[in-house]
Amino acid sequence: MSNLKLLENTLAYSVEKQKAISENIANASTHGYKRKDVEFDNYLTDAMNTSLKTSSGKHMSVKTDDPKNGVKVVLDENTENISGVNNVDANKEMAELAKNQLLFRFSSKKINAHFGAIQNVIRGGR
Repeated sequence: MSNLKLLENTLAYSVEKQKAISENIANASTHGYKRKDVEFDNYLTDAMNTSLKTSSGKHMSVKTDDPKNGVKVVLDENTENISGVNNVDANKEMAELAKNQLLFRFSSKKINAHFGAIQNVIRGGR
């Protein structure tokens, strides 16, 4: 998988994570609400491991075309009522929000730098 595709998938994850965190914060006082989370770590690990080269045509190929970019929204089945109403911890959600913003900024800057380098080559290094 190319670095650009990995960054694209990271941005897709970040967008879905933002939606999940926003819903969790908005429903922090909703009785019986179950917090949502987004899984991406397993996909990221798998994607990094698929860059292995094959030395024979008989080797198995690894499918890397995932229409959902490896992003999966899951419900947190933890039954502990952290807030007294549901399993949403507002402080944890705010920390996750800050972490997600950093990830989004990093990924978008790297993509921007990639295309900036391409533009520089097209212009002849000027």
